[in-house]
Amino acid sequence: MELRQSFTNGSDLFSHFFWPVLMLGVTFFLRDVSFGGTGFALGTLVLPGILGMNAAMAMVSMSQLLATEREDGTLLRAKAIPNGVPAYLIGKIVSVAGGVVVDLAIFLVPGLFVVPGLTVGSLGSWLTLGWVLALGLVATLPIGAVLGSVFSSARGQGLLTLPVLALIGTSGIFCPVTSMPEWAQWTAQAFPVYWLGLGMRSALLPESAVTVEIGESWRHLETVGVLTGWAIAGLVLAPVVLRRMARRESGSAVAERREKALRRVG
Repeated sequence: MELRQSFTNGSDLFSHFFWPVLMLGVTFFLRDVSFGGTGFALGTLVLPGILGMNAAMAMVSMSQLLATEREDGTLLRAKAIPNGVPAYLIGKIVSVAGGVVVDLAIFLVPGLFVVPGLTVGSLGSWLTLGWVLALGLVATLPIGAVLGSVFSSARGQGLLTLPVLALIGTSGIFCPVTSMPEWAQWTAQAFPVYWLGLGMRSALLPESAVTVEIGESWRHLETVGVLTGWAIAGLVLAPVVLRRMARRESGSAVAERREKALRRVG
């Protein structure tokens, strides 16, 4: 229902199209710019990075939604239903993931015609893209739910966006992580964002591009292992955190937050 509403609402449709179209324009102007002596166009290398960045930013979207719906009483209503909190979490993962997939498709489909040098002519490339995206979203969205529980209102979400952007910037999404200091490489590999970007590159870039990666390998087994580990941790931790947060919610607390919001607007 939420997905259907977001595709029939003017403001939501604008959000779905604005960033993909903007990133498509950036990629278009980079399509003929050579990247150093690699022989690859910068647009070709950037496109998988943009996909990985947007997928990773879903953590922020998840956190924002959770904080907003905690503030307006949605989480309180979910608490009143048997198994309501786990069901709420699963529903949010499906809803946000569905929106992300549509956003990525809006960017990727025309990008295939704009950017040269992508290896999308084989079934293996699409299968790799599919499992990396699915596993990456399951690994990151529960983390977003846990982070969202830290903030008592949606207004504090700006404190989360900057660290997530810093994590994306240091995870080899836009430039090879091998160009960073060794300590930064190890730090990047501890988080799912790096492995999400690596998997995207392995699906869309030619095999010769692997020379700039750690160990000159796409490391699919390691990608599966790390993303699965984060997914399990998030799916175990998030319901516990949400239930604990929901126990602190009450009708009076929601009414008090709503009254404060009305006073600010007035």
